[in-house]
Amino acid sequence: MEAAVFHGDERITIERVGIPDVGQGEVLVRVLRTALCGSDFKLWHKGAEFTAGHEIFGVVEQPGHRMHGRRYAVYIPLHCDRCAACRRGDTQMCLEVSCLIGWNRPGGYAEYLPVPENCLLPVPDDIEDSLAPLLLDTIGTSAHAVRFVSRVVPPQEARPVLVTGAGPVGLGVILALRDAGYGDIHVSDPNTERLKIARAFGAREHPVGDTGRRFALIMECSGAHAARNLGIELVLPRGALVLVGENAAPWTIEEGKVFRRKDFYMIRTFYFPIGDLDSNIALLRRYRDEYRVLVDGEFGLRELPASFARFAQGQLIKPVLAVERR
Repeated sequence: MEAAVFHGDERITIERVGIPDVGQGEVLVRVLRTALCGSDFKLWHKGAEFTAGHEIFGVVEQPGHRMHGRRYAVYIPLHCDRCAACRRGDTQMCLEVSCLIGWNRPGGYAEYLPVPENCLLPVPDDIEDSLAPLLLDTIGTSAHAVRFVSRVVPPQEARPVLVTGAGPVGLGVILALRDAGYGDIHVSDPNTERLKIARAFGAREHPVGDTGRRFALIMECSGAHAARNLGIELVLPRGALVLVGENAAPWTIEEGKVFRRKDFYMIRTFYFPIGDLDSNIALLRRYRDEYRVLVDGEFGLRELPASFARFAQGQLIKPVLAVERR
């Protein structure tokens, strides 16, 4: 099969490689679409041991298997279904297995990949191929973060709201906030094109770095340490700062008076539990036209190196690899 090889130093090549072995309890998935994700920039810079790509949609290619020919999104955290976290429904935080598809085993920038059966999320036929990967990071991660914080800062207690970072997850958070009943939503991002989309989604612009207003709820989606520190400063007493964006670099919190002298929640959320799937599909159906705006590029596997570079330069929001395109 053909697959992308991330060498590091911003170099990707498309090469002929062997189809990975399919283990017990797994099936072979033929990739139809894989959405590009900013978290893969670290692999673009440093290289990857396994085939990258973790926002994957495809069909099972396993003749004779009960799943053969069916459409699935690929849930990236492997999970045991037996530990206390899995039994509670927190499949993304399995206590027994720590392995992510596209990171610690082959992912979706390729024609095929093996997937454990319990990591396949059925996608209804009315969801178009290019939107199906959005059920994962763009919808799943963002909606889970909103649902999680709503337990401690419900919509009726959270005005105003600030979203920092208007990338795919940040824009997904805006839609999830609206859907959950949050109002007076503000957004900050240096990218004017992304701000334009955020405004169309119902948010108002807040200048990057501005300290003139404080917020009951701050959804930090950029992963930037400066935005996290600003969130600590701007969150109102009894409010919440939710860390949605990722950053692998160490982050040091200064325990100054602004940190010490108020009660507030600081929450980290990760991915989403499998049980959210039906709610995420419903969210996609309600805001289908808005999510379509985010998919601003579609290309074949051999175009991935150039398209990924454009994505890294901020020229694209949520481009999608269409593997069958030649």
